[in-house]
This record gives sequence, structure tokens and C-alpha cells, in this order.
Amino acid sequence: MPEEDQEYFGKHGEPRKYDPTFKGPTQHRGCTDIVCCIFFILAILAYFAVGILAWSQGDPRKVIYPTDSRGQFCGQAGTPLEKKPLLFYFNIMKCASPMVLLEFQCPTTQMCVEKCPDRFMTLVKAYTNSKDFNYYKTFCKDGMSSSMSIPDILRQGLCPAMLTPSKPFTRRCFPALGKQDGVITVGNTSHFDDGSGNMRDAKDLVDGVKNATVVIEARQVVMKIFEDYTQSWYWILIGLVIAMLLSLLFIVLLRFLAGIMVWIMVALVIIVIGYGIFHCYMEYAALKGEPGADVTLQDLGFQADFTVYLQIRQTWLAFMIILAIVEVIIILLLIFLRKRLLIAIALIKEASRAIGYVMCSLFYPLFTFLLLAVVIAYWAVTAVFLSTSNEPVYKVFNDSDCEHSRKTCDPANFSTSLMKGQCPDSECLFAFYGGETVYHKYLIGLQFYNVFLFLWCANFVTALGQMTLAGAFASYYWAFVKPDDMPSFPIFSSLGRSLRYHTGTLAFGSLILSTIQIIRVLLEYLDHKLKGAQNKCARFVLCCLKCCFWCLEKFVKFLNRNAYIMTAIYGKNFCTSARDAFFLLMRNMIRVAVLDKVTDFLLFLGKLLIVGLVGVFAFFFFSGRVKAFEDTAPNLHYYWVPILTVVIGSYLIAHGFFSVYSMCVDTLFLCFLEDLERNDGSAERPYLMPESLRKVLKKKNKGQPAE
Repeated sequence: MPEEDQEYFGKHGEPRKYDPTFKGPTQHRGCTDIVCCIFFILAILAYFAVGILAWSQGDPRKVIYPTDSRGQFCGQAGTPLEKKPLLFYFNIMKCASPMVLLEFQCPTTQMCVEKCPDRFMTLVKAYTNSKDFNYYKTFCKDGMSSSMSIPDILRQGLCPAMLTPSKPFTRRCFPALGKQDGVITVGNTSHFDDGSGNMRDAKDLVDGVKNATVVIEARQVVMKIFEDYTQSWYWILIGLVIAMLLSLLFIVLLRFLAGIMVWIMVALVIIVIGYGIFHCYMEYAALKGEPGADVTLQDLGFQADFTVYLQIRQTWLAFMIILAIVEVIIILLLIFLRKRLLIAIALIKEASRAIGYVMCSLFYPLFTFLLLAVVIAYWAVTAVFLSTSNEPVYKVFNDSDCEHSRKTCDPANFSTSLMKGQCPDSECLFAFYGGETVYHKYLIGLQFYNVFLFLWCANFVTALGQMTLAGAFASYYWAFVKPDDMPSFPIFSSLGRSLRYHTGTLAFGSLILSTIQIIRVLLEYLDHKLKGAQNKCARFVLCCLKCCFWCLEKFVKFLNRNAYIMTAIYGKNFCTSARDAFFLLMRNMIRVAVLDKVTDFLLFLGKLLIVGLVGVFAFFFFSGRVKAFEDTAPNLHYYWVPILTVVIGSYLIAHGFFSVYSMCVDTLFLCFLEDLERNDGSAERPYLMPESLRKVLKKKNKGQPAE
């Protein structure tokens, strides 16, 4: 070996020596990273314990139903309030208090009612008429009778002083506000009696309604999105099925027409993006001169209805610029890498042959999706139960000055307590869900553990898929006679080896990646908290940290992927496999940049094409831009909801199918690099790489002419 080669290999490890007994993934291997395996099992058991604790303490009804002043759920089935689904505020104007925004609870009595009031009425007026009084009593607490005087009723807080025409909004009764000739009205009048003999303007209700709804506006948007899903779920499923069929069709065509399909794929991506640029320009030109179309995105601000953004020219201009930049980048990359595409196509052809021998690998992503769905579902359910496992907290609310104001109280004995004696006009009302027990103090820690274990388990499932596919495709490459020298069921054999011997290695690599990801989550949380801060130095350092950890996550993902491939082949532990893979890639750095990354780029174009085709179809269908679909498409609040769902789902489906190709290419690539180091093409040490790759690299086995 030349002296310069010895020095180079010394820096990046020694190349593997020829081994005549090596015929693919090592069969005789032992368990690796046992300590991490034990640690992972204990963490999973603790995760189950957290889930059981959350399920025993949590109550999702706190999210579903509104809560009255006694902590009861309005409209809950099987309770006395089952037929009273709406929450009624005694004095909505008190909701204008700043405490509403601090404590998320209006400082007035709230009770569950069957219907919202539909007329103006005061207690004084209703008291004089039995019919009106019977109607008024439906909005009063239990224990109120006609024998009681009006001052007693108001002093004990049994009834509201007035009723205003209201409408239900997210299961709450809010004044039916409107406008007539620019004047705010409620119930078609601009003035009303507040129950104490004073006339008030309808605009006085605005601040109360605004503050009372600030907490639930987001829930209203979520409810509309949920309704959109209920109206369009079957169309979304059809879109996802189309994406799956397209992905499967591409995979099958790549199996038989790899070269032609790659060029067709490249051309179609350029055409689809080009059409996107043209469509954005036409929309941009069509909005010229339209009222309000020249408003900037900054002036518009955040809008819950995203269709508003499509009515301004700047949105379409931004889309057009982004697509144009993507188009130019893709074209330039294709121009500069045109000579390397042939090598990448040869690698894709070989990957197609490998998948042809291991056809069940195409369906392995379904198993991965199933495991990920279980992990996500467990995390989501546990998170909901943890977030709803607080206890109701009651606080003192009063109109006059009181030293006990906003202090915690017990509604069961409040009427005889010292607080009530010192503050006669005070009430003990439900404020929010919280708690002071040891469990509640460590609730944020349990939520953090839930997120961390979710990331760890999700990364473990992904790693298991990578190692399983790597072992199956490595057995294909190193088989001297295919398929005779391959296992009968390569996927099942590789899955069994991975779980039996290398659970610890998978857990170790996943733990490293999850730790980096949880740090990124904490940095995003800090960035959100520091958005209003004036310290530019702290913001700059935080931005640098976010960038560094993003790069670190990408590098660890790349290193883990190749480490799993080496573990699948040789059965070594994580650190040894990661080192061997890294040095192997460093010894072949040019080939890594030329072959592996160009192939990844071509496969990415395939995913981009499928997402683009399905996304364009979904846009025209759900937006009603095509007249043929107007009667078929569902009536939605936000048509971007199903479009975005279909696009994201299509990408995940395409990524699932193409990830098999990507893993196959990466595995064959590492095997190909080792093949070059182990063998020299002689009769004793022939290259195992396919003839197509030998031609491109101008390599030959003895007795074969170099082409």
C-alpha cells in the first residue's frame, strides 16, 4: 500500500480485509448495549405507570364541557345537568375585569341552563308578574322562592339582576350583539335597564363579551376544524388512498423502468412546479384593482380564516417567488449533476432488483406506521389525562373591598366561614383547575417525561425499521448466488435478529437522538418566552443554539442510520458500528457526495412529485375552483384544512414507500464501499457489485472486459 494511502487510512480507520467466509449479515452474534436495553425497559415500565396514574386522576370532561360556579359539568350525560348544556353568566359585564385574563374565569356566578334568555327582563319587573317570574326562575339558583323579597334574593346571589337576549356560542350564553346604523345594539336596542334602575349602553357589554371569549376563541376555531373533518374525512381518505396508489405505482415502475422513470420524474416535477408558478401569477394578476387586495400581510396580521390571505396579492406573490426559487435550484442541481445522474440511476436500478427479491419490504412501512400510531395515541391520551388531572379551585369573588378577595375557599362551608362574615357580599365561585398536592406539584415533570418517552419510543420504532430493512438488503448484496444464498424470509429474519440481539443498540441510538430533540423543544419554549424581551444578546445566543442543535440532530440521524446498517451486518454495539460506518464514509467521502446524495435527491423529487400531484387535485376539489366538483365537494368553514391534511398525509405515505428505497440505497451503498475494500476483482476475490455499477466505475472481475 502506498505511503500516502497508509497515512490516509490511519486517520480514518483501517479498511476491512478479505474474508472468504463472509457471506452477509453475521449469524452468530451476541446481545449488544445490554445496559441501555435494561434502562429502556425500565423507562417503558415507568411510562406505563405514568399513564395509569394519569388515567386514574384525569378527567377529559373538563375539556369537553363548560363548568359552572359549583364545579359541575353542563350537559354531561347521566347527571342532573344532562338537559342543561349551556353556561349562563349572571352579570356578563363583570367579565370585563382584567382578572378574567389572569385567571381565565369570569368573576360572576355561572350556572347551567337549558336555553339562553331570549328577552330583556329585570328581576324587579318579573317579580310583579307570575308568568314572567316563572320564566325568570329558570335562570336562578335552587332555593329561590317567590316568598323571598327582591333584596334578599340579590343579597344571597340567587338570581341575576337582569336578563339580556343571548345566543349560544361554544356552549355559553353571550349577549346577542349587533349593529344598526353604526350603533352597537343588543336585542335590537342600544340601551337597557341593568336591573338597578340605571340605563346602560349596549356597548358596555362589548368588553365583557370580548374578555369572556378570549379564552375560548381558539376552541371555536378547533371546533370548526373538527366539523370540517367530519364533513370531509371520507374525501381525505380517498386522497390518501390515491397518494398510496401513486406511490406504489412509482415503486413498481422503478422496479422495471428505473432509468426512464427517473427522467420522467424529473420532467414532471419541473412541469408541476412550473404550473404552480403560472397559477400564482394568474391569481396575482386577477386581484389587481380589487378592493383590499393590496393590503400587506403585516397589516393583515393573524386571521383564523386562512382564506382571507388568498384574497390579497402579496400572498400569491410570495408563493410565486418561493416556487420560482425552488424551480431554479432544482434546474441548476440537475445541470451540475447531469453526469452523476447515470451513476445514481444505476444504484436505483440495483435497489429495484433488491426490492424485487425482498418484495415484502414494500409493506414493512405499514408495520412501522402501526407502531408509530400506537406510540402517538398513547402519548396523546396520556397528555390529555395529565392536563385534566387537576382539581377544581374555588376563590372568593366580591364587589366591595375585602381582604379575602381572590383567596382560595371551600364552597361547602363558605356560608358559615369567617371570610363570609367579614365580606357579606362575597361568593365562593369556581375559578380554575389546579391543585397543591405532591402529585400536582410534579405534574409538569410528568408532562415532560411523557414528551421525552414519546420521542424515545418514536425514534426507537423508526430505528427498528431501519435496522430491519438494512439486514434484509445486506443479505441480498452479499449473497453470491441470488436468491439461493439469501434467507427464506429476509425481513422476518432481520426483524428477529434486531429485536433479539440489538434492542439495546436501537435504544441507545434513539436515546441520543431524543435527548437532542428534547433540548430543541426546550430551546423553542425559551424562545417563545423571550419574544418580548429586549436583550438582543440573549436572543442571538438562543438563535445560535437552536441552529447548532438543529445541525447536530441532522448529523446524529445520519450517523445513527449508518450505525444501524453496520450493526445489522456485523452485530457490533452502537459505538463500534457508528465508528466503523463513519470511518468507512470518510474513506470514501467523494463517493458519498457523488452517489449517495444524488440518489437521495432523485428520490426526494419522487416524493415531491406525488405530493404535488395529490395537492393540486385536492386544491381544485375542496376549493370549488372546478365547476364539475361544486356539487360534490363538501361545504367547509376552512377548505385549507382537508387540503393541508391530504398534503401532509401524502408526504408521509410517499415517504413511507420511498424510505424503503432510500434505506435500500444506503445499505447497498455501504456494502458497495466495503466490496471495493474487501475485493479486487480477481478470481479469488471477485467484486459482488452488479455489472451495471462495475461498468459505471470501470471495474471488472477477472475474465470480464472493462467497459
